[in-house]
Amino acid sequence: MREALTLTGNRAVLTRANPLAKFAAVFLITLVLALSIDWMSASVALACELLVFPLAGLTFSLLWQRGWPLILAAAVGGWSTSILAPDSGRILLDVGLWSMSDGSLQLGLGFLLRGLAIALPAVLLMSCTDPTDLADALAQKARLPHRFVLGTLAAMRLVGLMAEEWQTIGMARRARGVGSRGNPWQRMRATLGQSFGLLVQAIRRATRLAVTMEARGFGGASRTWARVSTFSVLDVWVVLGGVLIAVGAVAAALWAGTWNMVWLEGS
Repeated sequence: MREALTLTGNRAVLTRANPLAKFAAVFLITLVLALSIDWMSASVALACELLVFPLAGLTFSLLWQRGWPLILAAAVGGWSTSILAPDSGRILLDVGLWSMSDGSLQLGLGFLLRGLAIALPAVLLMSCTDPTDLADALAQKARLPHRFVLGTLAAMRLVGLMAEEWQTIGMARRARGVGSRGNPWQRMRATLGQSFGLLVQAIRRATRLAVTMEARGFGGASRTWARVSTFSVLDVWVVLGGVLIAVGAVAAALWAGTWNMVWLEGS
């Protein structure tokens, strides 16, 4: 994260916006995408997100490095939906247990585009937001409890250590003969166990750091701020951009006649 902020410097517009404004814009877009499963609204939202992508100062290669698990998950989910959803319309593919029709393909395409449209803003948000700026905004503007804010800051600061921690846990488990051999199912169980160990270690480390920071006066009732969190005209444009993307996605789906609420799919 710090690498991206260092590379982009002051040229990236979104890095200068208040974190709460960026969170508000992402929340509005995600809310609209969560209400419908049609492909048109997801396509419009994704296209608009790609248009504002340069404002974050990131490259597509860096986006792939940080978001490839979400991108692959969206692709797998879209393919699974297209072959497992109930058939409707013309049959396009029939290989026994699996079949794909026009209706199921549209559902799968909508799932794929929706997953990408939800994942992209999250990746951009975390890549162009400094953890300290986020903590300042949460404490000064949102008035959240100091312990929660410090825990969030500690967790975000420790994200870079998770890769190193993963390797350390893996080496320790292999030294005990866990996960180094066996069938695919045993290896999968070992990976899940290693993931759980990483989660526990991350929570412990973040909690310990947060308590230590609070004990040193970071969570005092009265304190001063090295950097004051403020809102500017740029933040208004960021929130307005989120509103326009959300409203534009809904309007395009209604105009095309593809708007389909999630809870109405089965009716």
